[in-house]
Amino acid sequence: MTRHHRQERHQALCEEIEKNPFLTDEELAKHFGVSVSTIRLDRTNLGIPELRERTRVVAHEAYDTLKSLGEQEIIGLLTELNVGDSGRSQLLIEDTMVLSKAKVARGHHLFAQANSLAIALVDAEIAVTGSVDLKFLRPAHFGETVIAEGKVVKRKKNKYWVDITAHVNQEKVLIGHWVVFAFDTEITL
Repeated sequence: MTRHHRQERHQALCEEIEKNPFLTDEELAKHFGVSVSTIRLDRTNLGIPELRERTRVVAHEAYDTLKSLGEQEIIGLLTELNVGDSGRSQLLIEDTMVLSKAKVARGHHLFAQANSLAIALVDAEIAVTGSVDLKFLRPAHFGETVIAEGKVVKRKKNKYWVDITAHVNQEKVLIGHWVVFAFDTEITL
């Protein structure tokens, strides 16, 4: 390989990781048509950390903007958060989350990921779910990573309308429309 081709790949690798810091070395190798060891060598030469470190840095930045939930209340790993606008989280489906015979995620885990993201998007100290229109489109299997993406589509006073789509790779797992209420003070009964 010529120096010119390597430089082009290095530039493209930097751009690809900038767009999606959660790409694995295996996915990058497939994308560029090179071996995993070549990608690892390229990353090292370019000073790009491994996936675990990239994920930690991005998540840390997202958690710093969290208002309506505590860090431990987010289900999954918060990877992007623009309060009042959009966000993203990822959830690795582990053995404790699946139905034992089918090895598919129990629905409440997927709902909890999406619901916590919807609440995190609300620009208030306290936010609660008012209603949800949700459709499960396909099961999430043991070992898969579910990416939930949320967008605030409308806001009127203390009421937020939030759309959430969750997917594995490019396949949609669920879609939902949330109505979330924001409060400035503690809720009393």
